[in-house]
Amino acid sequence: MNIVCLDLEGVLVPEIWIAFAEAVGIPELKRTTRDEPDYDKLMNFRLGILKENGLGLKEIQDTIATIDPLPGACEFLDALREKTQVIILSDTFTQFAQPLMRKLKWPTIFCNTLEVAEDGTITGFKMRCEKSKLTTVKALQSIGYDTIASGDSFNDLGMILNSKAGFLFKSTDAIKAEYPDLPAYETYDELLKAICEVLD
Repeated sequence: MNIVCLDLEGVLVPEIWIAFAEAVGIPELKRTTRDEPDYDKLMNFRLGILKENGLGLKEIQDTIATIDPLPGACEFLDALREKTQVIILSDTFTQFAQPLMRKLKWPTIFCNTLEVAEDGTITGFKMRCEKSKLTTVKALQSIGYDTIASGDSFNDLGMILNSKAGFLFKSTDAIKAEYPDLPAYETYDELLKAICEVLD
């Protein structure tokens, strides 16, 4: 029994925080898990900048409403789901993900939750579990699944390295150089072919 676990941002949709940083003109918010391996540190940094600038959930959701999946992402997901089960494992938040899931035809996603005050201020965040992607892959393996994983960032490496097969997708030169043994792809056709070869 195989199941494919995919990252969301950078793999299927553009990076939400980069799009938001560009929309509000705050370049510091462009920092992502490609740059910072410690997700708690990254999120606390982001929340501090939001607070300093009086920005909340509504402003971020307004930006997300303008984001479309990466070209070819929907077709890739459709083709992959014809072959096997797929779960998106993301460190994003339910409040961010829903409109993007609609555009991707409602794939299953496991992600986290923001803590939001009545006035829309983001006061904190609740992670679904510690090392959520790796923990989820191990849980799936414990109930009889062989996992195949793909992502682009530091926080994807746990699930990629601990799966039956793992692939970098649209990753950075630094990550590819640090993990030269991991197959790295830039197009959905390449990734789909690699996954299908594992499935056969």
